[in-house]
Amino acid sequence: MKKDTSKKIRLGIFISLGITVFILGIYFVGERQQLFRSTFRINGIFRDVAGLQIGSNVRFSGINVGTVNNISIVSDTSVRVEILIDESTRKFIKKDALASIGSEGLMGNKILIINPGTGGKMEIENNDIVGTVQPINMDDIMLSLKKTIDNTSNITTNLSSITGNIQSGKGTIGRLLMDHSLAQNFDSSIVNLKLGLSGLRNLMDDTKISFANNFDSTFVNLKEGSAGFKILMKKAKDSWLLWGF
Repeated sequence: MKKDTSKKIRLGIFISLGITVFILGIYFVGERQQLFRSTFRINGIFRDVAGLQIGSNVRFSGINVGTVNNISIVSDTSVRVEILIDESTRKFIKKDALASIGSEGLMGNKILIINPGTGGKMEIENNDIVGTVQPINMDDIMLSLKKTIDNTSNITTNLSSITGNIQSGKGTIGRLLMDHSLAQNFDSSIVNLKLGLSGLRNLMDDTKISFANNFDSTFVNLKEGSAGFKILMKKAKDSWLLWGF
């Protein structure tokens, strides 16, 4: 008799625990799906939902305020996302609000993010269609990253080849940097240029001295000639042959 009673008690406890777990499960699922809250519905049209799923969280200012209720294909270029949001959040979301798709962490589950819009605008209404921001495609990012890595690798290879050619004395720059005879010729050219400039400077100095001496002699001759011409004119004036003049 006691054994039967113990079995019935254990069975009752097990059933009670099962019912409790079942009720809690319904509550949490319903809470997640906004079944026990007053909600309103809005829609957004996306070209690509990037893996967003029905039941994904909807966040506003970092807080979960709703869920994605349905996703349906409208055409080959557009997908409609139906969103359920807690009614208490409506007063913060304006007519020009924007919906975008993000991730929970770097590679986490997709979520829908609501940008509230401009202050002063009218509040959003039930079944309104909000503007959307197209999500970043990770495949495009990875493809662009791969191209960047390939280009970097090509540039590194080319730089290595150019450096090798310079070190081996190939090309104009390689010959200039690595050919010692060219360096010696260059040094000799610089020395000759310096000597040529020095000789030119000396020649210019000699020319200036010679020119100055010649100029002084010419000036002296002109002075002597002018003095002689004055004497000659005076004698001519005193001559009886020119008294009438």
